[in-house]
Amino acid sequence: MPIFGQETRKETDLLGEKEIPAEAYYGVQSVRALENFQISGLRTNHYPEFVKAWAMVKWAAASANRDAGIMPPDIYKPIEAACKAVIEGEYMDQFVVDLYQGGAGTSTNMNANEVLANIALEKAGHNKGDYSKIAPNDQLNMSQSTNDTYPTALKLGMLLSNDQLKSELKLLAKSFRTIGNTYLEIVKMGRTELQDAVPMTVGQEFHAYGAALEWEIANIERAQEALYVINMGATAIGTALNTPEGYAENCTNHLSSISGYEFSVANDLIAATWNLQSFVIYSSALKTLATTLSKISNDLIILSSGPRNGLFEINLPPRQPGSSIMPGKVNPVMPELMALVSYRVIGNDVTVSMAASDGDLQLNAYEPVVGISIFESQKILTNTMRAFREFCVDGITINEDTHRRNLETTIGIVTALNPVIGYKKSSELAKEARLSGKGILELIREQKLLTEAEIEKLLAPANMTGLDKSIYPKNKE
Repeated sequence: MPIFGQETRKETDLLGEKEIPAEAYYGVQSVRALENFQISGLRTNHYPEFVKAWAMVKWAAASANRDAGIMPPDIYKPIEAACKAVIEGEYMDQFVVDLYQGGAGTSTNMNANEVLANIALEKAGHNKGDYSKIAPNDQLNMSQSTNDTYPTALKLGMLLSNDQLKSELKLLAKSFRTIGNTYLEIVKMGRTELQDAVPMTVGQEFHAYGAALEWEIANIERAQEALYVINMGATAIGTALNTPEGYAENCTNHLSSISGYEFSVANDLIAATWNLQSFVIYSSALKTLATTLSKISNDLIILSSGPRNGLFEINLPPRQPGSSIMPGKVNPVMPELMALVSYRVIGNDVTVSMAASDGDLQLNAYEPVVGISIFESQKILTNTMRAFREFCVDGITINEDTHRRNLETTIGIVTALNPVIGYKKSSELAKEARLSGKGILELIREQKLLTEAEIEKLLAPANMTGLDKSIYPKNKE
């Protein structure tokens, strides 16, 4: 029977018969999931790295089954070819299940099993749906369960996406380092609690942003280690039911070879099947990155505020008109974007923590929302860091006149005078400056406390800021 004019084939499962579009590589269980879970509109193929991870996992499992002698070569070969095709980006439109689903990821696993089985059938010269030759459950799911393949595919998909995220993060840190090198000797006022504090240089301020992001890179690299421990071979609850001897280690080794990541078998497969600690650790690293990015973004908004009645120490590249009613207004849209995306990532981390804490007994059925949250965080952080760098950070310039005027008028510079004229006299100058509205340097000149040569020496960046150029090498990565 046609579906809206389409040719169909019939497939049967535990609950009965279903019409499947004849051209579809997915099957009956995918169709049931499509009916049951029309939730977000976000399908598995929204994250291509996740789809590719599934193909790698299924290829590794098939390889281990072949090695164990329970999958014949004539079955293995077309499955291997099917997996390779998906890894290369083919058939993406067939991974159609909504990411939001009940069943601990079973629908996503069966979608992968059905698609890969039907691709393999065609490559072997058979018709789609001819499961007597190659079946989603018997061959593609051999020695497996959703409960070991799903978390493994999640981890591998996250590692693939993590590479892209780290690449963008490194470029962003480098951009801040470049600005730091450019303005290393431009003196400005540092602030604590938004009040004038002591002098520093613009370069020091921006190098600090780069250093903070480099710390985040190191933190993410530590956290990703948790994703290398997998539970392939655990099957349903960690008892390795229906697996041949040595399968867990063999499958894990194959997955390492296929993916290029050094996976290891968890030392307790039962614990590894219900415990989502690794996802919590990695999500936490994304959260800490988000907090740092938000802080830096809001600093840039403050530093660029004005232009006439704010700090106006830096200029952000103008990206678009800022108001429908106020002519000439340009808003700091890119740092605002970076901050609001960071808030979303922090919220996703809360979701991961809650889901990890609420699994029941030998399985955590809430793994799908853990995957959704982390994949979304990775994607929006990666894309936003790229836009933030290209459309904002790389175009930042400074207003040297503003910095010069601030140094001339600030009371905060008095702290640097302590070693020269003493704390008592410095306090008197600070008090007089507050009462008179005059700047510290103006009072020093009036009272002839220092010569112009002494003032110039005092204001030299190395003396004013403790600048140590050795920790700010040019073109620091």
